[in-house]
Amino acid sequence: MTFINKTTIITGAGQGIGFEIARRLAAEGAQVILNDIDPTLTQHAAQAIREETGGTCIPLAGDSSDVVFIQTMVDTAVTEFGRLDIVIANAGITLFGDFFEYTPEAFFRVMQVNLGGTFFLAQAASKVMKNQPSGGALLFTSSVTGHQAHKNLAAYGMSKAALEMLAKNLVIELSPFKINVNTLAPGATLTERTLNDPEYTAVWSKLTPMGRPATVSDIADTALFLVSDHAKHITGQSLIVDGGWTCISPNP
Repeated sequence: MTFINKTTIITGAGQGIGFEIARRLAAEGAQVILNDIDPTLTQHAAQAIREETGGTCIPLAGDSSDVVFIQTMVDTAVTEFGRLDIVIANAGITLFGDFFEYTPEAFFRVMQVNLGGTFFLAQAASKVMKNQPSGGALLFTSSVTGHQAHKNLAAYGMSKAALEMLAKNLVIELSPFKINVNTLAPGATLTERTLNDPEYTAVWSKLTPMGRPATVSDIADTALFLVSDHAKHITGQSLIVDGGWTCISPNP
């Protein structure tokens, strides 16, 4: 796979899965616009990628659910590189809470970030991509919790399931313009956040049929395939990367 001179926006990429995808894309020649809501984290992530890969990685800090900022990201891609080839809507938030006590504020924030940010980024990016002879590729980050129920994650799970339906529906809208759109649904994954839990690795190694939780490299491998030219005839699909957990669904 090669991504030389492919312009990419990836949100929620200051650390974890998003960072690894951005790093890999830059290493393979993509021109990456890296977004995170934390300005310091965004700057450090982009600098680390540039130093390690020697590639192009522009930091752009801001709220990926804000429609004005979304347009800024897309405009930056076009201004800096003249095109936009790949968009990975990876930003999302998880707000656990008991269903009976879940607040409207928490519910609408989850929907704003996970659904609204993805929807309007896809919309803004597609307006650019549809005028390019080569079209483009969109990838949304879903979750295994969009496929299997998980206690205290009703709002989050429904937002992730909705992203998969969005990808299916956009096949109708975007296929005539050579834009493919898919979702990637990670399961338990070792990131900076999950590694803060001292029991996470042991618990999910027992629950996962393959004997371990995913690494960020496992998820990035799948993401790079889905946005590559090798996957141009794959669209409207969701690919679960969970070591088989959703096949047997043991209670975490």
